[in-house]
Amino acid sequence: MEVVLADALLARGGDPCALLRAVCAPLSAERAEALRLLLQRLAAGGLPPPPPGEAEALRRAAWEVALERCWPLLRGGEGAAAAAAAGGCGERLRLARAARGALRHCVQLCGAPLAARLARDALAELAAGGGAGAEAAVEALVAAAPRLEEPALVARCVAAALALVREEGEGEAAAALVAGRLLPALGSNGAALRRVWEGLLGAGGPPRAGRALLALSALADALLPRGPAGSGPGPGLDARLCPRFWRVVQEGLTERDGLCRKRARYLLKRALDLSGGQRAELRCPTDGGDESSLFWWSAEKNEKLLQFWETYILIMETLEGNQIHVIKPVLPKLNSLYEHAISGEKGCWLFHPSWYMCIYKRMFESENKTLTKEGILHFLELYETKHLPNSLAFSEFVIGPLMDALSESSLYSRTSGQLMGTCPPLGMRLQKFLATYLMLLPEGQKGSFLLKFIQKMTSRHWCAVPILFLSMALAYIPACKVLGPEGLHALRDVLQCTMITHQILLRGAAQCYLLQTAMHLTDVEKVSLPEVASLLLSLRPEESLRRDTMLWIELCSWLQVNDRCFRKSITSNFEHEETSSLCQYVRSLVGEYLKTPPSERENCFMPDWFEAKLVATVILLAADVEQMRNKCSGKSNIEWIELEAFLNPLLDVLMKLGSNAYIPTLKTDKSLQLLLKLLQTRSLKCSNTQDDGVLFFIWKSLMAPVESILEFVLRRLTTNELSTVGDLDRCDLYLALIPEIVNLCMQVSWKKVPSIKNFILSLTNASIRNLQEGNCEEEPKLKEQIKKVASMASLRAVCEIMDQKPEAHLESLPSVDALKRFISFSQFNEVLKKPSYIEEKSSLCEETTSQGWGRIVARYVRDQWICLRFILNSFPTLAREYEETSEIALSVVERSRKILESALEALTILPSDQVLPVFDCMKVLVPKLLDSAESLCIEAFDLAWKIISSLSNTQLMFWSNLKAFVHFVFDTEVLAVAASAKGQAYAKIKEIIFKLIDMSTTKTGVFNVVLSHCCQSWIFPTVDERSALTNAFLNAGNYCELITEACVFGTVFRRDQRLIQDVHAFIENLGEKCAANVVTESTNRDDHYVRVCAIKFLCLLDGSNILHKTFMEDIFIKLLDKDELVSRSRTRYYANSLQHRIKNRVWQTLLILLPKLDQNFLCGALDKVFQAGFGNNQASVKYFIEWIVILSLHKYPQFLNKFWDCFCYDEEKLKTSVCTFLSVLSHFDIVLQNTSEKKAALKKALIVVLQWCFNHNFSVRLYALVALKKIWGMCRTLHVEEFEALTPVIESSLQQVENMHGTGPVFRNYLKLFRISDSVVSQHKLGTAADRNARRNWQRIQDHFFFATFHPLEDYSLETIFYTLPRLSELAEDEWISLAKFDRFTDVPLPPTFQWYHSRTELLDLKPSDWSQQDLGSNSVETDSQTEWTDVQRKIIPWKNSTPSLDLEMVFQDRAAKLGKSNSRLIVVASLIDKPTNLGGLCRTSEIFGASALVVGSLHYIQDKQFQHLSVSAEQWLPLVEVKPSQLVDYLQQKKTEGYTIIGVEQTAKSFDLTEYCFPEKSLLLLGNEHEGIPANLIHHLDVCVEIPQQGIIRSLNVHVSGALLIWEYTRQQVIKQKQQK
Repeated sequence: MEVVLADALLARGGDPCALLRAVCAPLSAERAEALRLLLQRLAAGGLPPPPPGEAEALRRAAWEVALERCWPLLRGGEGAAAAAAAGGCGERLRLARAARGALRHCVQLCGAPLAARLARDALAELAAGGGAGAEAAVEALVAAAPRLEEPALVARCVAAALALVREEGEGEAAAALVAGRLLPALGSNGAALRRVWEGLLGAGGPPRAGRALLALSALADALLPRGPAGSGPGPGLDARLCPRFWRVVQEGLTERDGLCRKRARYLLKRALDLSGGQRAELRCPTDGGDESSLFWWSAEKNEKLLQFWETYILIMETLEGNQIHVIKPVLPKLNSLYEHAISGEKGCWLFHPSWYMCIYKRMFESENKTLTKEGILHFLELYETKHLPNSLAFSEFVIGPLMDALSESSLYSRTSGQLMGTCPPLGMRLQKFLATYLMLLPEGQKGSFLLKFIQKMTSRHWCAVPILFLSMALAYIPACKVLGPEGLHALRDVLQCTMITHQILLRGAAQCYLLQTAMHLTDVEKVSLPEVASLLLSLRPEESLRRDTMLWIELCSWLQVNDRCFRKSITSNFEHEETSSLCQYVRSLVGEYLKTPPSERENCFMPDWFEAKLVATVILLAADVEQMRNKCSGKSNIEWIELEAFLNPLLDVLMKLGSNAYIPTLKTDKSLQLLLKLLQTRSLKCSNTQDDGVLFFIWKSLMAPVESILEFVLRRLTTNELSTVGDLDRCDLYLALIPEIVNLCMQVSWKKVPSIKNFILSLTNASIRNLQEGNCEEEPKLKEQIKKVASMASLRAVCEIMDQKPEAHLESLPSVDALKRFISFSQFNEVLKKPSYIEEKSSLCEETTSQGWGRIVARYVRDQWICLRFILNSFPTLAREYEETSEIALSVVERSRKILESALEALTILPSDQVLPVFDCMKVLVPKLLDSAESLCIEAFDLAWKIISSLSNTQLMFWSNLKAFVHFVFDTEVLAVAASAKGQAYAKIKEIIFKLIDMSTTKTGVFNVVLSHCCQSWIFPTVDERSALTNAFLNAGNYCELITEACVFGTVFRRDQRLIQDVHAFIENLGEKCAANVVTESTNRDDHYVRVCAIKFLCLLDGSNILHKTFMEDIFIKLLDKDELVSRSRTRYYANSLQHRIKNRVWQTLLILLPKLDQNFLCGALDKVFQAGFGNNQASVKYFIEWIVILSLHKYPQFLNKFWDCFCYDEEKLKTSVCTFLSVLSHFDIVLQNTSEKKAALKKALIVVLQWCFNHNFSVRLYALVALKKIWGMCRTLHVEEFEALTPVIESSLQQVENMHGTGPVFRNYLKLFRISDSVVSQHKLGTAADRNARRNWQRIQDHFFFATFHPLEDYSLETIFYTLPRLSELAEDEWISLAKFDRFTDVPLPPTFQWYHSRTELLDLKPSDWSQQDLGSNSVETDSQTEWTDVQRKIIPWKNSTPSLDLEMVFQDRAAKLGKSNSRLIVVASLIDKPTNLGGLCRTSEIFGASALVVGSLHYIQDKQFQHLSVSAEQWLPLVEVKPSQLVDYLQQKKTEGYTIIGVEQTAKSFDLTEYCFPEKSLLLLGNEHEGIPANLIHHLDVCVEIPQQGIIRSLNVHVSGALLIWEYTRQQVIKQKQQK
């Protein structure tokens, strides 16, 4: 219609030029649209052509319209301003759109001249700046581009367009405008199109993938036109023939941005549609000499190619779903791609392997970690299942994206079917892949690939788990010579990377595997021994490389085999051809080490220790290699010639130390460092040093210079030779040597002990004299203060030696008395005044030292307390004999009080890592003062706990301080005195107990330290003469909470913590094969060891001991109370939840205690056991309850009447528990073993069971029939005469049960014989066992381990209780405690007579059954086990089978990362809401409207049936976060710092009306409690309160409804904003 009107107007108007001018003045939106329409008809040539003169006039008019009307209008001139004022934004857009169209038609009328003019003006506008002008310039270029002819101008336009496309940051809108309008316009210009193409993909490199794909998508119609067969791009320009085009597409397919991936798939589809339609022959040239073309097409293989690419695109599009249950069925199609990938004739790639890498990279970078893991496992399988040709792209992919993906620790988790301690699937697959792939590589590529692989391991921070399994995979590569010096350097760099983690065992294991990698893969002819030694230097002997381990022996063997093969270094000595190259190297190394360069002055700094460590290690290695060589050659008498040659240079220096005062300090330092490293070497296998030939020869050789060394050390420590801060490091070196020399003399020869005693005597007396010297000057000099520090350190060393080596009897020396007197009356916490440095200005070392004076003072104070600790421990009656001589005579108590006050002062001034000796002193002092100075002792407890809490985030110093803290707070006498008084100290100690338990939930191992100490001190008290201690075991009763909590201790770990535990277990299972297991100190910090310790403690108790008996009875009742408390707190709990685990642990412990309890106590306790049986219990708990009941009735048959009473309750109470009591009857033969009245009991049992054989619930009937079968079998065995008449009836009925035929009429007959009325029978439907599942369920329950294999008496053992039964009842694996853990925990031994240890083999070999007891309510239905149907997809099963059920507390933590679907910035906080129905509804609402997260008070709500009924699986798709109400303040503050506005749904004086409030994008919505709203303490944390306007009388809405209204209002506002922005 518009065209008709325009044609009519032009036909009647006469002069079109006049018509155009008339329409233009003034130019409103309507007139602009009319103008565009007129120009469109004129440009289209729909009217008869005008005469030449009129045509020129028309062009002039169009020129005027374009330059005087349309162009200014687009730039925001007067017309635009008037339109905006008149009609607002909508009118302005309408006017601009019409002006753009008019301008384009003007160019069509005027041709190239107007196009050139507009292009120049637009380019000038672009050069002037951005904003609206730039947008107008782009529109002008859009109009001009198709008609541009001048090459230079075309080039400028293209350059401007590409510049806008490439522009980063704020240029996104401009890039989109250019791609949407300008590039298609340039594409219609042949000359411009080629320039755009070259600019995008030319030699200068394309823009980033997102912008390049944006541009290429815009040009798709020009580059890849749609159309019939034979159509295609213009001549000479075909995107399909450009390798760079395909590289951009491939990069786009793997981009993290979904829109980029979509554009890449669009371009790929366009190319495929064009190629399939043309059926032409084409092949893209190879890119950089690659092995195959990135893209090709053949008419002959048209259908196969289409099928291949359709499958490829299907896989890529399916991966967009990010849901593993949708993607997994499609993954087999990836295998079909490989069937077409390789040419069978040529053995080469038909399709470039980079296309396959795009699929894997997309999977690797998925937010769904399950999908990432599937992708990695599939890729690693390739070289096992496919015969793929070698490809450089594969190698680059392995080094790049694959290793990046392998850095994620969570991928190394075990699968659900794997046992703890086995290698995870990814670890095993990685080993096979790396070995297979490397063997298939050409020889020339193996070395470079491995080098890049190892270097990649150093290019980022790797966590402990990935670096471990990568190192293991390298170590399992078959031996081949591929690594040179660069490879060793790279391995050394990886070793340094492993030192970052705090997981010591994993760190040590990684070091072991990396050293094995070096031995297996190094080409020894390319590396020298110094380079090998440099690698060894990076290994820590306390974690991996240590003598006598299998790794050390393997290294020695490797060095021996390759001795003559190593590359000679420049400094090698070739004089002795008969000597091995290793020995030559060690000789030269020792010689070079002890050489000191001449210097003009003495260096005040100690040399680095790494040289001494290196020399000591290679000396030992060379000696062991020589010993190995001699054994191989059959020599029995080893002369140690080479080892003697290694030690001679060192011995020469050491022998001169005492007599030659002019030996350079550097030389003495180095020799003593090497000496210390050699003396610190210990043998792992030989407890006696004399059995270790190498070590004994070294120690024996080092005996000669002992006197010289002691003389040198004494001179250096007691004279003024140590005078600078740097000399304190030397002081530490000298003092570290003293205990090693003492140990040397006691191990090798006691003849030197007198020399040691003389040395100790002289050192002690000289140090005391130095410390007693007073300072006359106000400002002491540095030399004097350093002398005091060294003297106090010397006394500290003497005290430690006497404490650690009592067999040396050094306490008899006269100087010890002087030491005791000096320490007893010295001023504690004496602070050394900072010296004047005026005289030291010229000293370089004082200016550059990094050790502050405060640290020196702290060291001085710490040394005082170490000395005092020795005095307090060795002489309990401190200073008693000196009371008369002191100026102020103090009693022992007063003196102890003063010292304790000083100790509290020391805790406040000392750094946290220096307080250990103060704790040790407090351990001696607090028991003496607890009665007389309780408040002071409590202050000591509080201050010590504060320090321990502050250290909890450290790794190295925490554990030693915690141990000292536990030893003094839980000292036997302290506990006894506090318990006897029952005062504040008693309450404080109990408070500390629970604080320590709470700390254990976040720092594994804390509770272990406390419990191990207490159990050992209570059951194995040390001989102590203190009067307050009467019986150490009394403390167990007074502090029984410790044992009670230990019996049920154990947290549900986060997934990352469980992973670390699993990998630890895997490494530990390797045993001696991994040297880290041998050399790493066992810390017993596993949470299982808490329960192991408690159980072993209980096993040691003796029921005949009255104290033990009382304690066990108390624990038994407390555990039953705890079980009842857990049951009350949650009427229904879920499998493997924390409640389930606690109840399971309770009943395991009760089962351990049961045999030790007597009849009188059990008579009352059994009632509580029966009550527990009535509850809703998980299967594992039921088994333990049933077991306890069976054992109790077996031991005391007189309790049978109590048991029969359990069946007398009404059916409502029994409906959830009767199966428990029927299961007891299935073991009735065990129960009746100790009773003489078997017939009466059998009759009663038969009557009871028969009633339940007709219950309406099928499962109850099954349990009753199992019990009936057992009881009737016993009746037959005992030949009970009164039952003979029933024999045909019952046996016939049981036979019918076996065959699952109707049994109702038969049972009716004999029920009447037992006086069971018809009314009872008629209540239940008889014969329902004939349904389709009944027979199978009957067989399954009979085969179940509890009825078929389990024997309550013979299977009573630790292994059954803590490992076998939890495993068979399908309890979470981290609840299984193996016997190995009972063996490894040696702090508390089992009694020698303990017999109940192993499970029977028949039970141990069973696998979990598919029948499990259910909580049987009135609504129970007869269904099969759900696990049988997991292969059927239900309507909603997003993650049901992809995550273990034991992840109850953790499985929802990574929802946001896993789904990656929400663009909203709204967080809904519902932590204050406690009704599952409201939470379920909110969850559903939040998911529907795309909230970024829902915060709840506990993730346990998710498993509630009411929650799930309302949420309809929304929790599977919405990120859920747990923030407890007590944590809300911190959480809100954190979110404020992240830029969120905290909005409360509450009516306050300043609250905003919901209809008037504008929600910020980053909004956090806090919902109040159903009854109390938002607590007052949270109101002031809110930024704003919003209320919902109300018209009715009722005060408030339901909290779910309120939340839903605000969520919708936020969503509505954000949708409007997004539309406006678009």
